[in-house]
Amino acid sequence: MDRAPRISFTSLGCPKALVDSERIITRLRAEGYELARKHDGADIVIVNTCGFLDSAKQESLSAIGEAMAENGKVIVTGCMGAEPEQIEQAYPGVLSITGPQQYESVLDAVHRALPPAHNPHLDLVPPQGIKLTPRHYAYLKISEGCNNRCTFCIIPKLRGDLVSRPANDVLREAERLVGAGVKELLVISQDTSAYGVDLKYAESPWKDRQVRAKLLDLARELGELGAWVRLQYVYPYPHVDEVIALMTQGTVLPYLDIPFQHASPEVLKAMKRPAAQDKTLARIKRWREECPDLALRSTFIVGFPGETDADFAYLLDWLDEAEIDRLGCFKYEPVAGATSNAIANPVPEEVKRERYNALMARQQKISARRLKRKVGTRQQIIIDEVGPTVARGRSKADAPEIDGAVYLSSRRPLRVGEIVTAKIERADQYDLHGSVAGF
Repeated sequence: MDRAPRISFTSLGCPKALVDSERIITRLRAEGYELARKHDGADIVIVNTCGFLDSAKQESLSAIGEAMAENGKVIVTGCMGAEPEQIEQAYPGVLSITGPQQYESVLDAVHRALPPAHNPHLDLVPPQGIKLTPRHYAYLKISEGCNNRCTFCIIPKLRGDLVSRPANDVLREAERLVGAGVKELLVISQDTSAYGVDLKYAESPWKDRQVRAKLLDLARELGELGAWVRLQYVYPYPHVDEVIALMTQGTVLPYLDIPFQHASPEVLKAMKRPAAQDKTLARIKRWREECPDLALRSTFIVGFPGETDADFAYLLDWLDEAEIDRLGCFKYEPVAGATSNAIANPVPEEVKRERYNALMARQQKISARRLKRKVGTRQQIIIDEVGPTVARGRSKADAPEIDGAVYLSSRRPLRVGEIVTAKIERADQYDLHGSVAGF
């Protein structure tokens, strides 16, 4: 081959899977492989799959089928690869199937099908590695796997139990990212609050001090790097209360992404959700008293087996009191291997749709009410996209891809990744609108 071998890559699923993709691509680029924009212009295709829900599995199978049709040489990895039978049955011609986090196996499969053109040269990639996100923000994965056994979830089966990274390992990566121009670090894992439990919160050397592998200590150190630090996938364990002080001080963003999933005690019990959820409303009240700018994001499941009309009404009333700023909702889907499949009294699909629509309508009113309070205030905005007359960005209350946006006019051209001060002039159900008031 008189040119570098080319690989096309499809990455599906959550940000944790995206980080896996970044690691694989970084290794391949270091070995001299190039990335192709299209499958039919590549020598081989890698598909990183999602297997959390049946709908995600169908999306993964469709992506594999598309790659097979356009290229024919396909390597499959990711969560769906942990149970390869369905892939093998649908596409027996794939070159290799591996599960999540099996980077070496993916590389071995690439080497077998498409040997590298030359020996690795580490200077082919930047120190921070290859990122699939825009230059100004990056996901920082602090652990793999999960120790929880929620009845609707098969992630521990796919990704294993919790395995945390030493604090200094995380901080070195974060420092490289910030040095490369990243303005926002999004801290992720399957269970961010449980970080370090498996390490017994062991200390590791960082600069002139020892840092514990504990969320509070790690967040404090990350906040010293000069970038926005956003915490996602945070279960409401008691020690999360300590992190609120860091938000009040401005060390990390006043933002918590907590997957509550429901509010009814009976449904939460059937889900086997961790933490003392019965005291959550009181804790939210205390958090907001301590940090008035706190934005809460959460996800909920409607139509869980056994969910009654009373359970759903309880959830709606809970939302009115909790006033969650940002909300995602899913209609319950049976997942092969999940123990919730055996729970009696499944909810009919029509009822799921009705409850989904009712919950989203209720949340729309809550969101509009919360955003209206920001009209007339000044907010720091990070710019994600620049248009001819209006730029789109995010406030400290908005994570990329999943939350709302802030649309800004400006007297001078703005740059992607720039952080500006904006005056908020109006609000709708999910977004804010304003103009730049300072740089």
